Amino acid sequence: MVTGQASSAEMQALAQEFVQFAVDSGVLRFGQFKTKAGRMSPYFFNAGLFDDGAKLSRLAQFYAKALLASGIEFDMIFGPAYKGIPLGAAVAIELARLGRNVPFAYNRKEAKDHGEGGALVGAPLKGRVLIVDDVMSAGTAARESIALIQAAGATPSAIAIALDRQEMATEKQDDGSLQVVPHSAVQYVRHTLGMQVCTIAQLSDLLDYLALQSQPELLGHLVHVQAYRDRYGV
Repeated sequence: MVTGQASSAEMQALAQEFVQFAVDSGVLRFGQFKTKAGRMSPYFFNAGLFDDGAKLSRLAQFYAKALLASGIEFDMIFGPAYKGIPLGAAVAIELARLGRNVPFAYNRKEAKDHGEGGALVGAPLKGRVLIVDDVMSAGTAARESIALIQAAGATPSAIAIALDRQEMATEKQDDGSLQVVPHSAVQYVRHTLGMQVCTIAQLSDLLDYLALQSQPELLGHLVHVQAYRDRYGV
C-alpha cells in the first residue's frame, strides 16, 4: 500500500497501470465520440462500464491508492448521484480494508417525502468531505455537491476523480449556448473553488501510454489524441 506523499515515479506507474486497466475493461475506447461540449473526441471514458464486482473492486483500489498517496486529508466520503454513489461506496469499502475507515453518504436526485425523507442518505455530512466521482466536464456537478455539503454545515475539501481530460471547459450561457473558457474543470475547482483534486490519471498519462505501445491499432491513435490535446488542451 502506498501511503503519504508518493514520488512522481510511483504516481506515474499507478496512472499507467490504471490506463491499461481501463483499456482492458473496455471503459477507455478510441474512435470518434461527440462530447457534451460538441467536440469530436478521439477517445471516450465511460466509468459506467466498470460493471461487475471484479472491475469495481479494482477501480476502488486505484482510487484508494491515489488518495492515500496524495496526502489529502478528509473526514468522510460523499458520492453524488448517480455514478458517484457506487464509486463512493466502493472507495469507502477499499479504504476500510486498508485500515482507513471513514463515514459515507450520498444524495438522491429527488428528495424523498416519506420514511426518513430528505435528499441525503448515509452518514451525516460533517467535517472535511471528499467528493468521489468519475470525471469532471465543466465543474457544474461539483458545484451542486459543494452546495449540498455546505448547506449541511460541512466543508467540501477535495474531489477525487478517475480521469482528468485536461481540456478547456465550457460554461452554459443564459441563451442556452456553450462558451469555451480558458481553463479545465479541474483547474476551476482548484483555483476558483479552492479545493484539492485527486486524479488517478490525466490525458498526458494516456498519451504516454499510447506512445509506448507496439500494437499498431493502439499506436495509431496517438496522433489523433495528440491533435485533440493540441486543439483543446490546457
